Amino acid sequence: MAAFIITCPNCQHQFEPGDSMRDEIQKELRTQMLDWQNKKDQEFKLKEQSFQQLLSDQEKEAAAKLEEEKKKLQAELQDSIRKSVSSDFENQLKMLEQTASDNAEKLKESRKKELEYLQKEQALQNREAELQINIQRQLMEEREKLKEQLIKEEAERISIKDQEYQLRVKELEKQLEDQKRLAEEMRRKSEQGSMQLQGEVQELMLEELLASSFPFDKIEEVGKGVRGADCIQIVRNQFGTETGKIIYESKRTKDFSTDWIEKLKNDMRSLGADVAVIVTQAFPKDMERFGEKDGVYICTFAEVKSVALVLRNAILKVWDAKKSQDNKGDKMVMLYDYLIGSEFSEQWKAIREGFMSMKLSIQRERDAMEKLWKAREKQLEKVLLNAAHIKGSIEGIAGADAVNLNLTDDNEPLLLD
Repeated sequence: MAAFIITCPNCQHQFEPGDSMRDEIQKELRTQMLDWQNKKDQEFKLKEQSFQQLLSDQEKEAAAKLEEEKKKLQAELQDSIRKSVSSDFENQLKMLEQTASDNAEKLKESRKKELEYLQKEQALQNREAELQINIQRQLMEEREKLKEQLIKEEAERISIKDQEYQLRVKELEKQLEDQKRLAEEMRRKSEQGSMQLQGEVQELMLEELLASSFPFDKIEEVGKGVRGADCIQIVRNQFGTETGKIIYESKRTKDFSTDWIEKLKNDMRSLGADVAVIVTQAFPKDMERFGEKDGVYICTFAEVKSVALVLRNAILKVWDAKKSQDNKGDKMVMLYDYLIGSEFSEQWKAIREGFMSMKLSIQRERDAMEKLWKAREKQLEKVLLNAAHIKGSIEGIAGADAVNLNLTDDNEPLLLD
């Protein structure tokens, strides 16, 4: 579309007028047209008044001259009549006729001039009317051109806005995909962090459980990033003498890895421990409950206190048997017989049943809470989805910065664990 260019009369700078300047120019042209039309109307009225005044003056002058001539003729006639009624009557009569004829010619000439003047005035009016019609036609043509130009500019503006809207929609879709991908990444990292946090919490609870259950023993924590087991229990007898070591590895994952056993056995050898225990919520595929696998004891957190008590007592008895010089072989046999006897088996069975009942109760509570969390999570996702739809609709109508519809702080990430 050809742009409407304006040239400055002073500096000759060319520029394209905006909407406000275009309106001002239209308003100024319209005002100039009305002023010109009013001026022409006033000039026409003045000319008409002047013509009427001139015509009136001519009529008055002709009437005055005629009256004066009549009076003069009457006077001359009376005088002639007085002088010579008979001799000059015919001459005066001829003169009077000649004067009347001259007056008639003068009146005819005056009327002819008046007609010419009226014709010229009519021609001038016709010319002015034609000029006004041409001006009106030109104004209408310019108005139509300006209207077409405005319509084209408005169509281009609407097209540009539509393109901007489409680009904005694409940007929002891209941002939404990026946010979904970021939310998924953050959720995955949060789950990993949550699993790591759960493992650390279980380690702390294990240390607290051992420290409160066996106050005479020394419970050593192995810091993060240090190779070795998670926790070391140095067993002491009633005299404070160290009798042995039990190392613990705390795991809180969904699947059991056989690499844990080899790693803990290496740690047991490097630390000089007597017994190694893996505290986990997932058992190997060939195990359903507490037991021993490849020289490492495996149990749940609910069973660890009982397992630690049994293993500690065994270490104390073994140490006592080693230190006792009398009946050393008999004491070892007695300890062996006790560990494989029915008394130990029944006692441990009773302990296991109690803890299995506790474990099932805890599992039921966990299942109920997870079900409740899932329901709330779905409700929250539904709320956020509808809020995102409303926000996208309002931003598409009013703009991205018109209304703040964020449910969270600008710097707060939106995560669904």
